[in-house]
Amino acid sequence: MRELTEQELVRREKAENIRGLGMDPFGHRFDRTHTSGDIIKKYADMSNEELEEKGVEVKVAGRIMTKRGKGKAGFMHIQDRDGQIQIYMKLDNVGEENYELFNKADIGDIVGIEGTLFVTHTGELSIRASKYTHLVKALRPLPEKFHGLTDIEERYRRRYVDLIMNEDSKKIAFLRPRIIRCIQNFMDNRGFSEVETPVLTTLLTGASARPFVTHHNTQDIDMYLRIALELPLKRLLVGGMEAVYEIGRVFRNEGMDPKHNPEFTLMEAYLAYSDLEGMMELTENMFQTIAKEVFGKMTYNWCGNEINLEGPWKRVSMTEAIKEVTGIDFKNGMTTEEALKLAEEHHIEVQDHERTLGHIINLFFEKYVEETLIQPTFLYGHPVEISPLTKNNPDDPRFVDRFELFIGGKEFANAYTELNDPIVQLQRFEDQLKERDLGNDEANDIDMDFIEALEYGMPPAGGIGYGIDRLCMLFLEQESIRDVILFPTMKERN
Repeated sequence: MRELTEQELVRREKAENIRGLGMDPFGHRFDRTHTSGDIIKKYADMSNEELEEKGVEVKVAGRIMTKRGKGKAGFMHIQDRDGQIQIYMKLDNVGEENYELFNKADIGDIVGIEGTLFVTHTGELSIRASKYTHLVKALRPLPEKFHGLTDIEERYRRRYVDLIMNEDSKKIAFLRPRIIRCIQNFMDNRGFSEVETPVLTTLLTGASARPFVTHHNTQDIDMYLRIALELPLKRLLVGGMEAVYEIGRVFRNEGMDPKHNPEFTLMEAYLAYSDLEGMMELTENMFQTIAKEVFGKMTYNWCGNEINLEGPWKRVSMTEAIKEVTGIDFKNGMTTEEALKLAEEHHIEVQDHERTLGHIINLFFEKYVEETLIQPTFLYGHPVEISPLTKNNPDDPRFVDRFELFIGGKEFANAYTELNDPIVQLQRFEDQLKERDLGNDEANDIDMDFIEALEYGMPPAGGIGYGIDRLCMLFLEQESIRDVILFPTMKERN
């Protein structure tokens, strides 16, 4: 058991003293009439004379963040979900018992206040308390007010303290669900249905990623936490739902860095009778809708770049983008042997399962082009080898109708004209197994139930996946994914 600090011992003693007065130190229901935000929004422009004439009565509750007093009067600021408001405590107004509770209260305690609004001589909208209600005794002190929780790792571990002390963290916490609600409204207004699909699965499909493995005791089988949402959603297209999307957690057993968390929020959407062009239009409009409706601006400072979301966004093929940077034209009849030689000359390591023209094209893109795509760019024309679920381009079957959206040198979305030929899809799955045998531990399994679904007929369709956390990072202008996830995965404390 840990050893308590002197402050913690004193606070526990105070809690017992409160109990001795016949009160619960950890409180009960308190019916407030206003939050600090309500009060400021409605009354901030009123003079003290107007407030005194109206006699505006309020009941608020929150955490004590500052406290000062001398003799028979004192001030404190309490903080609720909207911010802080000042409270004026005077012995003659609240009575001796209430004032004694105020005197003995600590920073961090949660209290309820009844009183009337007024403006102090310094011009601060405040509450003149008529009743003080102790609600919760804080047994631990908050971090020192001028420095707060400065250890970044501890901010993420103890998010509850971070939200108390850091107004920016709380602002982000409230803005993220507004972004997601805006996305849901946007999709709903376009006729999409939001659905839920299984988190537990017996197959690895829909993405190239290493899974988390768990065990189902009753069936005595190993299962995976899903790495993508794709195949269940496309089954719904077969069933006739035609326009579906899901926003949900997916899990990839991979590294952690400022742009990746092992569990993250993914949105995938599928639209029957659409294609790649339809997904481009959907994406550009969705980002611009979030920008206008939630933030009211079209430019964002992210990772050292000023990002402008005004359209139309740039469109470029993967081979064109590589040619622009390196001068190499991979589309002009190049053989695999020639590509391997170029990779060697450019010091690009090629794994056994990557010894194809398509994989080498992708390796050149990742090395020379990806980080240069700063403004919103639809990069299309991916090699078939790296796109097992995508329809071939009708003019050049070496490539598929797929795009990735890049902003600030990072991928934000991945979209396909969906492959709906069950014979070709089965062949693609089989090719994935061959890659696994060559060392690709992220290759897909064969999902025979999905093949069966395609055999019933899936309409031509466009599909897309968005990393919601990275999208939030852009709009909230944060460089680390941990700042937009309330409870990021953390290493164990030493």
